[in-house]
Amino acid sequence: MVDSAGPCFGVFGGQPVTHSNYKPNAAEMHASDLKMTECQVYQVVVAPKEMARIENPWRTLIWNPEKRTELMEMIKTYKPTVSSVSQARVLLIGPVGAGKSSFFNSINSVFRGHVTSQAISGCSSSSLTTQFRTYSVKAGREGKPLPVILCDTMGLEENKGAGLDVDDISSILEGHMPDRYQFNPSAPLRSEAHAYRKSPDFKDKIHCMSYILDATKVSNMPEKLAEKLKAIRQKANLLGVPQLVVLTKVDEACPLVRECLTNIYRSAYIKEIMQGASTKLGIPLSCIVPVRNYIEELELDLNSDILLLSAVIQMLRFADSFFDEVSDQLSNLQTKE
Repeated sequence: MVDSAGPCFGVFGGQPVTHSNYKPNAAEMHASDLKMTECQVYQVVVAPKEMARIENPWRTLIWNPEKRTELMEMIKTYKPTVSSVSQARVLLIGPVGAGKSSFFNSINSVFRGHVTSQAISGCSSSSLTTQFRTYSVKAGREGKPLPVILCDTMGLEENKGAGLDVDDISSILEGHMPDRYQFNPSAPLRSEAHAYRKSPDFKDKIHCMSYILDATKVSNMPEKLAEKLKAIRQKANLLGVPQLVVLTKVDEACPLVRECLTNIYRSAYIKEIMQGASTKLGIPLSCIVPVRNYIEELELDLNSDILLLSAVIQMLRFADSFFDEVSDQLSNLQTKE
C-alpha cells in the first residue's frame, strides 16, 4: 500500500480486510458473497500540484540557438527613442537573497559567453549588496557597452531599519543617487548630503523598475515585506516609471520545470505563483516574467539564456513606454507654448 493512496481493501481468509481509517460496509463490498473467483487491485496515484502540466503552453517561446542569437542582436542594436539617452537604466529591487545581483551576473554571462560573477552575490541572511551600483553589460570581453544599464540595490528586509530604506527609492528613481553610494538602512539619502546629485539629467533617471522575487517564497511573503513593496510601487507610480516583475528560482519552485526549463509555460504551478505575485503587488500577469539565474553552473545553458534575454527585452520595451510618455509630455508643453 502507498501512504499517499486512498483506502485499500480486499478479502483474506474469508474475511474482508481493510486498510486506513476507512471502514466500508462488508455487504456493500461483496454482497455477502465471499466465494471469490477474481480479484482486481487498483492504485490511484495523485500527482502533486507542482507537477500539473498544461497541455498547450500559455505563452509562446522558441527554444533554439537561432532564437538566442536573435534576442542578443535585438538587445545589442536597441536604441532609446530619446536622443539624450544612450542607455536605458533599469532598477533591480527585491528582498534579500531573491537574486538581484545574480540576475546581472547571469545577463553578463550570456554576453560574455561564459559564467561570470562581477557583482557580489551569494547566500546570506542580510544583504551582500551594500552600495548602489550601476552596471553596464559589454558585448563580449572587449566589446562595446550594451544600451542598457542594470542598477543593483541593497536587499529589502521586512524589519524597519534593516535593508534598503524605502525612502531612498525616490532618490534613485529621480537620478539623485550616484554610483557606489553606500546605503544606510537607518537613514535615507538627504538632499543636503554631499553625495546627493542635485540636478540629474534625464539619462541619470530610472526608465524601468524590475522587482526581483524568489518564486519559492512568493506564496509565504511576510506581510511587512509585502507592504514595503507596495510602498515602493506607489512611489514609482507617482513618477510614471513602468514596472516589471522578474521571478527567479523557478526550477527550485517546480519539479516539472526542474526536469526541463522549456516546461516553464506548461507548468500550472508556476502560473499559479505568477498569479500570486500579480495579486500581492497589484501588477498585471503580462508584466511578470520567469527566469533561471546562473548559480552553480560553470557553462551556459541555451534555455536559461533564452529566458534571461527575454526578460531584458521586456525591460527595454517598458523603458520605451517611459520614453514615449516623456516625449508626449514635452510635445504637449511645446504645443501650449
